[in-house]
Amino acid sequence: MFPFRIPIRDWVSAAVDYLSTQFSVVFDSISNLVLFLVDNFKDGLLALHPLVLIVVLGLITYRMAGLTTGVVAVVGLLIVENIGLWVAFNETLALVLSAEVFVIVLGLPLGILAAGSDRFYGIIRPILDFMQTMPAFVYLIPAVMFFGLGLVPGVIATFVFAIPPLIRLTNLGIRQVPKELIEASDAFGATRMQKLLKVQMPVALPTVMAGVNQSIMLGLSMVVIAAMIGAGGLGADVLRGISRLQVGQGFEAGLAVVILAIILDRITAGFGQLKKPQ
Repeated sequence: MFPFRIPIRDWVSAAVDYLSTQFSVVFDSISNLVLFLVDNFKDGLLALHPLVLIVVLGLITYRMAGLTTGVVAVVGLLIVENIGLWVAFNETLALVLSAEVFVIVLGLPLGILAAGSDRFYGIIRPILDFMQTMPAFVYLIPAVMFFGLGLVPGVIATFVFAIPPLIRLTNLGIRQVPKELIEASDAFGATRMQKLLKVQMPVALPTVMAGVNQSIMLGLSMVVIAAMIGAGGLGADVLRGISRLQVGQGFEAGLAVVILAIILDRITAGFGQLKKPQ
């Protein structure tokens, strides 16, 4: 139809080669940081006896979501340990927690900046729209380009996929703080930082925690997909079960993912309700 073809693939290849060459030190530093976080989370979780960790997670779930959910969490974790997926379960939990650390460290400041500047929010809004409409599998491509195969690109892809909800809901929560509270803090001579930490963030916390909740759920879904590039954990068991047509193995791993999702969802959702201003 057209006498020429737009050389998009050539542009992308050239850009990736340039970035990989010129910023190799940066990518190596990011890889080392990711591996440090994941290894410490995983080693810390696996250092505990399974029953100890089950009790701890059960108590936290009970505190945040009630007795019934706490019992469900304990029973679910006992099932995971019984079917031999405890190590993979903790690997996936470590991966999700590591990605969420990056999400919070970067997402919260960006959400706060967006809430304080309409111009800045106007700039990042189309970027967030693009990120949230992009198919999940596409995130694996740049992660593999810059970090190769394995655990690190899985965490990076999870982080990028999961960060938009936290930015959006942090921005929304701060913007919804009643103007009367802002005016009162101004009248008492509060600085911008005091107003943010003592007025805006406490009031916006339930909405911010909803953003944390959504980012964790998205991250957990991405962790399973990231097993395709060697991220490991429960996703690898799901993928192995599918590729070998071992329905039982895939179902067990999928059940473990569901149990982890329920626990993380109830804890984060309960924390937001617990801190809701009276």
